[in-house]
Amino acid sequence: MASWAIWLIIAGLSAGLEVLSGDFFLLMLGGGAAAAAIAAALGAALWLQLVVFGVVAILLVLGVRPWAKRMLTRGQVEIADGIDGVIGTGGIVTQTVDNHGGRIRVGSEEWSAIAQLPYDIYEVGANVIIVEVRGAHAVVAADATDI
Repeated sequence: MASWAIWLIIAGLSAGLEVLSGDFFLLMLGGGAAAAAIAAALGAALWLQLVVFGVVAILLVLGVRPWAKRMLTRGQVEIADGIDGVIGTGGIVTQTVDNHGGRIRVGSEEWSAIAQLPYDIYEVGANVIIVEVRGAHAVVAADATDI
């Protein structure tokens, strides 16, 4: 088999495996292999093909890869989910909340809640903010709009 064909197979495999990793590293190696395939097709010696592969792959990894990753992740926002998504959410007290327990409504959900400080008591209808989640209880504090 001709060396240019082997380089093209390596380039194709690298590009195909890039789909699994999504890190742009294998794609850059595939670019180096494609450049080596061109050098082989032009009749370059094996040592020169290896040099072309190495130089082009390094240039792509150091030059193009950071730019490509930046373009891919541009405009993405970190989204809080799970418990992190609940912290900072406001609720309304449905059953008096103190340091022993109580209940709040957050959107359409009912939560068990406890007061953040031992001496705080929140009466029914008070607005509170979830500051922490401990087990199955939302730890709440007074909402700044209620003060």
